[in-house]
Amino acid sequence: MRLKFEKIKAFTKEHLGDIILLIGVILISLLSFAIGYIVAKQQEKEPIKIEQQDTNTLIVTNITNDISVIGVHS
Repeated sequence: MRLKFEKIKAFTKEHLGDIILLIGVILISLLSFAIGYIVAKQQEKEPIKIEQQDTNTLIVTNITNDISVIGVHS
């Protein structure tokens, strides 16, 4: 068991730069994927539509097509 640990330790010391580079590439790849996934989810949503039916009522429609009356001018 001690011999295996010594081999692993020697391999790690010999290839430390390559191991750090590999970990860096993996972390950057995961971060890039996560950012792309988040951006794609945000772009998937339907934008809020603002409509004015007449001069007295302003209506805002969101992605579920629920209608909210924002203001009524008198």
